[in-house]
Formats: sequence, structure tokens, C-alpha cells
Amino acid sequence: MIDVRLLRNDPQLVKAALARRGKPELLVQLDTAISLDEQVRDITARRDTIRGRVNELSKLVGTARRNGNNDEAEKLQAESRSLGDDEKSLAESFETAQGQLRDVMLRLPNLPHADAPDGASDHDNPLVIGPNQMPSSFAEHQRMPHWEIADSLGILDNERAVKLSGAMFTMQRGAGAMLSRALCQYALDMNADAFEEIRPPSLVTTATLTATGQLPKFAEDAYAIERDDLWCIPTAEAPLTSMYAGEVLEESQLPLRLMAYSSCYRREAGSAGRDTRGMLRAHEFDKVEIFALSTPETADELLIELRDRAERLIAGLGLPYRIIEICTGDMGQSHHRSFDIEVYAPGCDNWLEVSSVSWFSDYQGRRADIRYRKTGEKGTHIANTLNGSALAVPRVWAAIMENFRQADGSVIIPQVLRQYMRGLEHISPKI
Repeated sequence: MIDVRLLRNDPQLVKAALARRGKPELLVQLDTAISLDEQVRDITARRDTIRGRVNELSKLVGTARRNGNNDEAEKLQAESRSLGDDEKSLAESFETAQGQLRDVMLRLPNLPHADAPDGASDHDNPLVIGPNQMPSSFAEHQRMPHWEIADSLGILDNERAVKLSGAMFTMQRGAGAMLSRALCQYALDMNADAFEEIRPPSLVTTATLTATGQLPKFAEDAYAIERDDLWCIPTAEAPLTSMYAGEVLEESQLPLRLMAYSSCYRREAGSAGRDTRGMLRAHEFDKVEIFALSTPETADELLIELRDRAERLIAGLGLPYRIIEICTGDMGQSHHRSFDIEVYAPGCDNWLEVSSVSWFSDYQGRRADIRYRKTGEKGTHIANTLNGSALAVPRVWAAIMENFRQADGSVIIPQVLRQYMRGLEHISPKI
């Protein structure tokens, strides 16, 4: 959430920053927020004036009673009661305006970093690294889409997944299931040197999803369990972010690094009909997240660290990849600065996003009320949050199928995964 004090003190700076996102409606929302904030402050000032007068009247009533001037006392009390009614009415107006302001502020996106590239859409995202590990050419046998490869190997059974759960659910079998698990274990092991592993709940409260920015704006894309006011997590970023919600940390505890494997659940209401075959888009999938809480002073270095760690994972698999920086027009709701790692899938003939690494500045920290205390100073400051998809299983799985398919129809398992594959070095077609 944008700092309302910044909105008051420098509204033009906020307007200029949001204008870079290229969505005129945001400036309308911003004007609404400014107007509502002015209402809140005006009501607060009027309530303070009334309270001051009521306190004054209380003293005057006491003086009148002591002097035996009961008529004057009654007159003053009547005025006090009338002001009390006014204050009650203002309190109701305050709650309404404050609630409206909070709703608008929760829907406003984060301000882009000054170094984030300007652009209108994903077509304007600049390439910053790569393409790396890109072969000069691909063989014809690598041009088969992963769902056909997986069918020939007997390791993907989406037909039965649909029978069990409906459209856009997937189910891996045998070596396919092992490969999914191996990818997660690989990502966890590669980051265990600096990140504490967490196994968070898969169901979280409304407040938890609000803290990361998924709510209220993206409620339609999330699975809700209304009876219990719980939501299925769209990513482990949500519970990791709110682990320290409402707490005050010491500066010496930061940066705090966490990682988590989890299943992720997304209705993806706005993506009907896109990438519905195979593993490219699903309502449930596995992913490993790396997450950090930090001070603003160290956040930019941490962003590059998280990006480098995600890159190391993909490079270690031997997949062709590139890294792009997300422009202001394509940037997510909570993002301050963001990078995507994409792998090339020759069967799909497309670059697939497999990792997103982002710095959220104090946007999430303010929503979750995560603070830290600087050594030797009074008061507290809002912590910064950063998050990276260390490895998202479905598209990496698909890219492995297509990049490492052999002429005999088998698929070579990347060397770094074999220790998790019960001795398998390749997956062969069904006989």
C-alpha cells in the first residue's frame, strides 16, 4: 500500500510515478484517494474541535453548579449534549470515509522504481541477460509438444485429472511424478545455504492475501472457502510475507531469508482457453519460493541475489534461457521492480516464463504492518519485502521434455536431478 503521508505531502510525485504504468484510470483512483483523505482529515479536525469544546463545557458546568447557577449549568449541558450528537454523527462519517479511503488505497498499485523500464506491455520488456545455453539449432524430434511426448512416455494423465477435478488440472504419473518432486527438492537444496525452509499452510486468511496484494483486486482469480474465511494460496509468497505481520523486528535480524515448497492454486478466471493443453497453465501446481525481509538500504542488492539464485537453478538444468526486466506497463500490482526468467521450449516454439523475481519496496510491509527498529534509534520503520519463484514446476517440466527428447523418443534427465530420480537417467517410451 502506498504511504498515505507521501500522498499528502507530494501528490504530484505519486501521480507521476503511477502515470508510468500507462493506465489513466489509476489517476482517477488516485484523485479519489486524495479527496477521501482530505475528508478524513477535515472530519478529524472537526471532531477535535468538538471534543475540545465539550471538555471546556464540562468545566464550565462544574463551575456553574458550584456557584449555584443551575439554569446556566443546564444551558451548558444542553449545548454539550448537542455537540455529543454532532460528534457521533461525525464518527459515523469518519468510519465511512476511512473505510472508503482504505478500499481505494488497497486497490492502488505500487509505485515503479526509478530504474524500472518504461513501456506499455510485455512487448516492451527489455532483454537483460541471454539468451544463454541456446543451441544453434533444434532437431526435428525436439519439435514435438511436451504433452505428446509425455503421452508417449506414459507420464502425464490429464484426462484422468479432469475426471477427478475438472478442466485445467494435471496429473503426472511414474517418472513424471518423480520429476516434479525432483525439481522442487533440487530448488530447495540449492538455496539451503542461506534460506530457512518453511512448510506453510495451504489455506490462509483474507488478511494474509490482502497483505501481498492479491486481495481485494484479484479475488476472482483465487479459490475461496467462504464458510471459514480462508483462501487457497496462489503462491507460498502469501504465507511467507505474513509470517511476521504485526511484528516489530530488530534491524540486526534483517535481512531475513525464507524459502518454501508449496502447492499453488489459481482459478485464472481471465485466462480461459489459453495454454490449456499439457502443463503450461493449471489450477494447481507446485512451486518453490525464495523470500526476503529487508531494510530499504539492502533491498536492491537482495533483488539481484534472488535473481541470480533463480538463474543458477535454470542454468544448472541445462535449459536455454533468458532474463527480461518487466516494464512499467506490464508490472504486477505489488511490484516495485521485477525480472522474469524464461526458458525456450522448442516443441511449443515459445519462451515460457518459469520464474519471477520482484522487489515490493514497503508496499506489502505496510499492508501487513511488518516493522523493524533501527539500532540505537527510537520509533520503527516499515520493512521491505522481496520474492522470487525459485522454480515453478509445470513449465520447467515441459521444457525438459521438449529440450531433452532424443531421436528414439526417450527424454534425458538433467544430471542435477538424477540423485532424486531413484537411479533413472532417462525416461523411455512405453512399449
